[in-house]
Amino acid sequence: MINLPSSFNTKEYIARLQNQKLSELLQYLQTHSPYYREIFSVNDIPPGNIRTVSDLTALPVTTKEDLQQRNNDFLCVPASAIIEYTATSGTLGSPVTVALTENDLQRLALNEYGSFVCADGKQEDIFQLMLTLDRQFMAGMAYYSGIRKLGAGIIRVGPGVPSLQWENIFRLKPTAIVAVPSFIVKLIQYAKEHRIDINGSSVKKAICIGENIRNTDFSLNVLGRKIAESWNIQLYSTYASTEMQTAFTECGQGRGGHLQPELLIVELLDENNQPVKPGEPGEVTITTLGVEAMPLLRYKTGDICMFFDEPCACGRNTLRLSPVIGRKKQMIKFKGTTLFAPALFDLLNGMEDVKDYVAEVYSNEIGTDEVLLHIVAAKNTEDCDHRIRAYLQAKLRVSPQVRYITAEEIQKMQFPGAGRKAIKFVDRR
Repeated sequence: MINLPSSFNTKEYIARLQNQKLSELLQYLQTHSPYYREIFSVNDIPPGNIRTVSDLTALPVTTKEDLQQRNNDFLCVPASAIIEYTATSGTLGSPVTVALTENDLQRLALNEYGSFVCADGKQEDIFQLMLTLDRQFMAGMAYYSGIRKLGAGIIRVGPGVPSLQWENIFRLKPTAIVAVPSFIVKLIQYAKEHRIDINGSSVKKAICIGENIRNTDFSLNVLGRKIAESWNIQLYSTYASTEMQTAFTECGQGRGGHLQPELLIVELLDENNQPVKPGEPGEVTITTLGVEAMPLLRYKTGDICMFFDEPCACGRNTLRLSPVIGRKKQMIKFKGTTLFAPALFDLLNGMEDVKDYVAEVYSNEIGTDEVLLHIVAAKNTEDCDHRIRAYLQAKLRVSPQVRYITAEEIQKMQFPGAGRKAIKFVDRR
């Protein structure tokens, strides 16, 4: 089995490797990227002046708005070289097209191969994919390609339909699942309702995508505990985005997602675009390495995380990222309380009286934030309503508005149009 070797090498080796690849990237951008060639010229910064990762602070950052407004200017190859057109989910703002060449697709497969190896994946495993592989979704394609490179088995069931997922689990006996954690909870609920012995199944681990399963101290959050308390499987958390074309995946130690240093440079920046110290929150800012069609330099993802740089007990010496604390644009200032969406989700996930939800934020007549929670309650009773409101008041110290809706209505809110991800945060500010 071929592993990505630098993760287990010394920090000095990793630093040299990243500096070398950064130099190659800068020359590539100067030659092929209309957008970055202009950035170098306007700011009078010759690429040769940037010799190490620490020199990156001399360069301006790239934002999601830059990518949205000048999408085509980021292309470094002719249209004839593009093999695949993917797109961001458009969770915050309009989607962005991310094009890939054949080399980029190979790099993507290598990335996910490394991720599955990090998550203790082996050739003997069979992975059941509980996610979409269509609608320009890069991640689904990446998982599929990475598992193929690993040489393991694949069951492409797609998202949803718990009955079909369980039918395939008992018929084909996968050893691992790849799924959104909140859907794994629904799988468990379905199993309990239909008296399915989940711990008698072949599944021994879950690669959790798209949602946090841990707190920032790496303990399991409410969602993670709901899974672990019912299903005796190993949980591995992941973090990625379409733009970075790379993933941070936990090893068996469960102490943060490991950087793959051959594929990405990551900085965590404060409000002044300066690096934060280990253990301090900062905005995840990435520089892609080895990307051919649409490489990015100092791209601010909007995600707030912390990083840790001490060696991991697994033997890797790579930087590790904490779970996402929140998205910069999803910060809520509600009646004197500052709240990030993941913290609100964790609160709602912990309520037995709440079956599903969407949080909506809007500006009131004086310009401050208001929160409206659309909730599918477990029971349509006054007692249930009282418990929900009292719990929210106790935990938040303030009372958001609550609107009760049906499961059908929440489904329409979470999946408007041809959406592929459940939308649980609606920002109308």
